Amino acid sequence: QVQLVDSGGGLVQAGGSLRLSCAASGRTYSVDGMGWFRQAPGKEREFVAARSWSGYRLYYADSVKGRFTISRDNAKNTMYLQMNSLKPEDTAVYYCAAARAIGTVAGAYDYWGQGTQVTVSS
Repeated sequence: QVQLVDSGGGLVQAGGSLRLSCAASGRTYSVDGMGWFRQAPGKEREFVAARSWSGYRLYYADSVKGRFTISRDNAKNTMYLQMNSLKPEDTAVYYCAAARAIGTVAGAYDYWGQGTQVTVSS
């Protein structure tokens, strides 16, 4: 099993920045893909960004390219999502997730954090 604890959400004005963290523990050697997803009220969970622990493969949703950056600290088993130039439409609960392989589909991820709320005011 892999345990994920995500944090760092909050309330920010449009144009501001937040950094989300996802601390992984347990059998982290069993997963290589780490991703961020988000879910706004009344909407389906959508892919935001993903990267592999072992290499340098990166995926971003078109809606966040150029504004969000996913990074990792292998020594700390922690993944980050730096979010800049935030927009009201970025408001959602953000979830980190882990899978055996990197991907952009939520169904492919086996482990999930509890979620952290991001609210962007206009």
